[in-house]
Amino acid sequence: MSKMRYSRRAVLKGGAAAAAATALPAPMIWAQEIKDITLRQFGTGVSNLNEVGQKVKEDLGFTLEMTALDSDSVTQRAATQPDSFDIADIEYWICKKVWPTGNLQAMDVSKIKRYDQIVGIFKDGKLAPDSEIAQGTAPHTVGFVEGPESTSFANEQTNWMTLIPTIYNADTLGIRPDLIGRPIESWAELLNPEFKGKASILDISSIGIMDMAMVCEAMGEIQYADKGNMTKEEIDKTIAIFTEAKRNGQFRAFWKTFDESVNLMASGEVVIQSMWSPAITAVKSRGIDCVYQPLKEGYRSWGGGIGLSKSLTGMELDAAYEYINWYLDGWVGGFLMRQGYYSAVPETSKEYMSANEWGYWFEGKEASEDILSPFGDVLAKSGDTRDGGSFEERMGSVACWNAVMDENQYMVRKWNEFIAS
Repeated sequence: MSKMRYSRRAVLKGGAAAAAATALPAPMIWAQEIKDITLRQFGTGVSNLNEVGQKVKEDLGFTLEMTALDSDSVTQRAATQPDSFDIADIEYWICKKVWPTGNLQAMDVSKIKRYDQIVGIFKDGKLAPDSEIAQGTAPHTVGFVEGPESTSFANEQTNWMTLIPTIYNADTLGIRPDLIGRPIESWAELLNPEFKGKASILDISSIGIMDMAMVCEAMGEIQYADKGNMTKEEIDKTIAIFTEAKRNGQFRAFWKTFDESVNLMASGEVVIQSMWSPAITAVKSRGIDCVYQPLKEGYRSWGGGIGLSKSLTGMELDAAYEYINWYLDGWVGGFLMRQGYYSAVPETSKEYMSANEWGYWFEGKEASEDILSPFGDVLAKSGDTRDGGSFEERMGSVACWNAVMDENQYMVRKWNEFIAS
């Protein structure tokens, strides 16, 4: 089978096609039949991009149908509609909710050709050997299972992964410095009355509760034992602080989607809010001053990966593994890193970025010329540096990960009461 996969990959990439066909008739059948394969992928708008689907068709020959949903809808679909997808492009905290349903299949690490190059965050939770593991649902804690039929997570690396990691980032607050007019250094600023009616937080409970925790801790209101796994009392106190702020008119809106966050910030209706890196990119591409503000308390991080449906078998399963290996080869990583994300295998992404882009996005260096988005929009000028600095500086300052807590059901109920209050 290893020889078969090697030959298939060679055929897909156009290399040694004639030789493969002579040696084995199966790869030629593969090359012909792969055109008829369609894999259905869904996930958030972060990485379910038309450009990726087009490149898959060009490089691999099959069709990738992508559907972009908000995080809560992604979770619900993965957990309740197993026959509606082949590939789930999801975040690791979502995996904690979905894996116990049995809707995803464990993936054989030996089939992932760049496994050894995947950053340590996804393997043992550490960026460097002396790194402290942040609170919350760190990817490595839900990244492995003991075997293909395991329903619980392994405590260490095994030959079976729940998701193959793809992208991740260190998230913080987005601000409009032109409208604020002074330095912002702490998460506590989100509830500063100075920004009454012009603040926003995202309405995705497992992410929003972590932003809340960063704010409450920064204010000195709560010292959590583990903000990624709060007690009911900690949840109550956290929600109460934000409910009071909401009743006092602190928030302009609560957003669920990428586009909502962009429009709130670009319009100036909001000047400080929970935000994602490409949303900052989108605002800046309109010529509007927008900063992904490093804060003294650190970042809230997240990681995403590709999961495969339990029902995926045969040639479609082989195609899915080809897709995963192609994904880690660098083209997608380079495309996403030019929006501010990080690739699970950074060095392959480097091959698809200029020295100027790599220096700016990954190394924290000054841009030697204008930095462009993947769509050609100017994001930074020559001499600018990335908000927060280098990969090591940003990912080395992660305080917590998006989380699913032991008291998750209780937390979600209290969150919904907050949104409805």
